[in-house]
Amino acid sequence: MNKRIKFITITALIVLSLSSCVAVKPYEMVNINDPDMELADRKAKKFHTAFHVYREGASGGNGGKSGGGCGCN
Repeated sequence: MNKRIKFITITALIVLSLSSCVAVKPYEMVNINDPDMELADRKAKKFHTAFHVYREGASGGNGGKSGGGCGCN
């Protein structure tokens, strides 16, 4: 009886793990790329980037102007 329970449990786990793999249709990709689905808070990230640029005296690499804090572009 113990082997049967173990077999049923393993089979159920395999079936459940395989059911989570799905193909995303092209028209459903809009929902995946929704800005509300992002994990990071944009305002906090923007503040952190601005603070980092101010502290380092340089910008670039994050979509800003390229160049250092020396005033040369």
